[in-house]
Amino acid sequence: MNAKTIIFTILIGLGILAAYYVGKSSSTGPTSTEENDNPELTYVNSSVKERPESMADIRDSEPAPPPTIITTQEKATIALFEASAPSVAYITTKSVRRDGWSRNVEVPSGSGSGFVWDEDGHIVTNFHVIRQADRAYVTLSDQSVYEAKLVGVEPRKDLAVLKIDVPSRMLRPISPGNSDNLKVGQSVYAIGNPFGLDQTLTTGVISALGREIESPWKIPIRDVIQTDAAINPGNSGGPLLDSSGRLIGVNTAIYSTSGSYAGIGFSVPVDVVKWVVPDLIKYGEVRRPMLGIEMSRNNTEEGVEIQQVTPGKAADQAGLKGMRRDQYGRFIKGDIIVAVNGKKVSTNYDLILALEEYSAGSTISLSVLREQETQEVDVTLGSSADM
Repeated sequence: MNAKTIIFTILIGLGILAAYYVGKSSSTGPTSTEENDNPELTYVNSSVKERPESMADIRDSEPAPPPTIITTQEKATIALFEASAPSVAYITTKSVRRDGWSRNVEVPSGSGSGFVWDEDGHIVTNFHVIRQADRAYVTLSDQSVYEAKLVGVEPRKDLAVLKIDVPSRMLRPISPGNSDNLKVGQSVYAIGNPFGLDQTLTTGVISALGREIESPWKIPIRDVIQTDAAINPGNSGGPLLDSSGRLIGVNTAIYSTSGSYAGIGFSVPVDVVKWVVPDLIKYGEVRRPMLGIEMSRNNTEEGVEIQQVTPGKAADQAGLKGMRRDQYGRFIKGDIIVAVNGKKVSTNYDLILALEEYSAGSTISLSVLREQETQEVDVTLGSSADM
């Protein structure tokens, strides 16, 4: 073998060896930026798994474990909602309109919330929810819908009662609690239909007690509950519940500059609901205790001035006097009521709300200022049904 043959053989061997090492080096991983940006492996919890080929692979993979309920408070809230939600209803209203091209046409006029009061199908809501409606429809928690009949309204408390014809087995009446022993800071729960989103739960606390708001008839509603539980349009008429799931108020209004939740909501206390609703169901109206007087609109510093006494009614029978003229034609002021059973009254609204604490037929003592002298007068209250 000559020298040329030997050199050629050595060169071929070196080429084969170089090709072997180059191939081995290229198989250890990507060498380009493009390959690094599109890896075929994903890293999960420090272990290497193949990337799923499609959504089908993801669906067929082992399901994630359910969320863990961490606290007993969560369990209690879930149980409260599941037990109370069937008592809450969604109320939609419609108005009848007539135009030149068609006959009577129903158009939506509003919506709100309500709750089942008894197994006879009575549904409680706010007066302002059905105020401008010609027809109202109640949707129960199972999504069944019923046309409702109006039973009665009490605008001075912003309450109304509807009735639906439905088997009692389909109704779960709410359990009323008390509102005279509530405490600021205790937990509350609101269930309703804000913005038409039915069966919505919000939670919060009682922020304040003894608030006062104005009813649709411009008469104050006193002892109102203030809460920070989110209340929005559509929540009106829904229940405010305590931690035992008992009714403590009817969600009625919010304080907001935008019309949406701003952290301040108001509920009519259940102690008011418990005396208004039975009257509405029985009579179609609230049978209020009445004095049988017309109150003067003139404000006095002492109390409520009687402008006129209705002949034959409670005040007349007790000897109370309204404005009158003496023998010379001069006006004489009417009696001024300054207290009811020792409770001071300063305005006409004070007197109206003071009388609500009593029923027709009750005898009360009025402190009356007459010709600069105070005297006590016993009055047996009449009924608004007799006026």
